[in-house]
Amino acid sequence: MLTSLLEYDFLRHTFITGILIGFIAPLLGSFIVVRRLSMMADALSHVTLAGIAFGLLLEKKTGITAITPFYTGLGFSVIGSLFMEKLRKLYTAFQELAIPVVLSAGVGLSVLFIAMADGFNADLYGYLFGSVSAVSKQDMYIVLLITIIVSFVIFSIYKELFLLSFDEEQAAINGIPSKAIHTFFILLTALVIAASMRIVGILLVSALMTLPVAISIRLAKGFKQTIIYSIIIGELSVIIGLILGYYLEMPPGGSIVLFLIIILVSTIGIQHYQKRRLTISKKSDVRG
Repeated sequence: MLTSLLEYDFLRHTFITGILIGFIAPLLGSFIVVRRLSMMADALSHVTLAGIAFGLLLEKKTGITAITPFYTGLGFSVIGSLFMEKLRKLYTAFQELAIPVVLSAGVGLSVLFIAMADGFNADLYGYLFGSVSAVSKQDMYIVLLITIIVSFVIFSIYKELFLLSFDEEQAAINGIPSKAIHTFFILLTALVIAASMRIVGILLVSALMTLPVAISIRLAKGFKQTIIYSIIIGELSVIIGLILGYYLEMPPGGSIVLFLIIILVSTIGIQHYQKRRLTISKKSDVRG
């Protein structure tokens, strides 16, 4: 694959894009998990799918190729995030309702647009499950820009976001603008989901944002360590997924998610085994 990376531009674009996504998805996912907003990523991914289907429909019916499904998916994701935040403000006592409402809207629009475009095609399949060869140079630059934006915002407001994630009451007492930060946070999530769809696939992108964090929580001793471990695991899973996708000629999204599941199950199994051995050892010491 190294020879092919040097020879083919599209593979270099895919690999670089994968490295960027392997960094920003777990970075943002660490905050998503601790804030118990994992389902938010699923909701926005379905809205993004609706945008992709709309873009494909637009291309088919009008012949306009300047606005690609990547851009329409990105636009729908941002609009969906803003709509979700609006619903959270309307239903202050039942803010979790915003997530299923947005998810349902995304699914409904996806079905409608796919049906109007006469069903599935190869392009939609690539957006659903990722593709090794679908990333263009322009896509790579957009993902790079999103990576810079996400990284800058996260590291700029890290302390505020950390406090909001673990103690909202204390954050309010300290005068932190929680509503503005939450709106920014949802917008960042929408951008990361849209950026990741080419590599992981829109139906699997939430897994890359949450599974590395789920593994890291079992291993890390603090939140910063959780973020670092999540990024390392995310990068490793993307690289392995892309290599397997290249050699087996299959979408990399499935390989990435399965690798993460194997690591998670193995980690839980090893820790359970160690805990059981420790318990048996303590009982033996007591009897001795």
